[in-house]
Amino acid sequence: MLPVRWTRVTCTTLLAVFVSLGHAIAAPRSITPRGPLTAEEKNNIAVFENSKGAVVYISTTERVLDYWTRNIMTVPHGTGSGFIWDTAGHVVTNLHVIADAAEATIRLSDGKDYPATLVGVSEAHDIAVLKIRIPTSAALPIPIGTSHDLQVGQRVYAIGNPFGLDWTLTVGIVSALDRSLTGENGVLNQHLVQTDAAINPGNSGGPLLDSAGRLIGMNTAIYSPSGASAGVGFAVPVDTINRVVPEIIATGHYSAPSLGIQTDENLSRAIARQLGVSGAVILRIRPGGPAAKAGLRGARFGRRNAVYPGDVIVALNDKPIDSVGRLFARLDDCKPGEVVNLTVWRDGKKLRVPVTLRSGEDDN
Repeated sequence: MLPVRWTRVTCTTLLAVFVSLGHAIAAPRSITPRGPLTAEEKNNIAVFENSKGAVVYISTTERVLDYWTRNIMTVPHGTGSGFIWDTAGHVVTNLHVIADAAEATIRLSDGKDYPATLVGVSEAHDIAVLKIRIPTSAALPIPIGTSHDLQVGQRVYAIGNPFGLDWTLTVGIVSALDRSLTGENGVLNQHLVQTDAAINPGNSGGPLLDSAGRLIGMNTAIYSPSGASAGVGFAVPVDTINRVVPEIIATGHYSAPSLGIQTDENLSRAIARQLGVSGAVILRIRPGGPAAKAGLRGARFGRRNAVYPGDVIVALNDKPIDSVGRLFARLDDCKPGEVVNLTVWRDGKKLRVPVTLRSGEDDN
């Protein structure tokens, strides 16, 4: 066997070989310097950098029974987004993000995970409040803005974790205001902000910000035949969040202001149609409640399911009421103890009746 001769090959040698074989050597192209970032780009970057520390990634688990072993197993349930509300460690997200989950874990922007406890929820607003134990220095609440003065066309930013891809920024505009949408739980959500900023599964619970980096809403749903963003997303307005969340933190739940009446959407619609009016039909009056004290009348029920209509609420504070859902939405803008003026249809005439609202929990 002949001895092996080793030869040191240098880059210069290889270059000479390639050139001798007729191969051209491609050098990296020269870099074209870019100009300064535009004002819009700088603002996009600033909003994201100043806000991402307050946005969290939420993962949930559920417990299931293994059919074969009869053991209880913990398995992944879903993911979503949320945002830090205050320096006490409260985190706000959508109720549907944590619904039916056994446990929730919150990951901050620094990559640290914290177990979360449930403080309370408002089903009517698809809002849930969680709490984690973190140092005050790690809590970076997003500045709060307002939603009642939003205008169609103004710039908005959505930050969240679509498809589990953490801390994603999308940009769009306010497309429409005061939208209504029936949630997964069948509850009608009112006053929603519509945006074309890309919102996908996993964005739910994340913040919607204005160009000043202030919270103006919480991303809650998309309208899409495919399940992905189709340019129609919805957010719970911050005015609602800022009214509901403090009460949840203080009491563990949210109690909407109440008239002390019982009604039903389907039955109300049928009776109102027969009467030729548009409104919310009062079926029953709770004894001692606000409506009873104001002298409002409920329906009377006779033999063979005969219904004798009482009052039909057609306006609240001069704002039209065309359904039971609209009535509850108008009431939600008020506070317990507030006096509202109802316009009711009674025996073919319209009457104006002042009613003092009380907390909904008092009706139980």
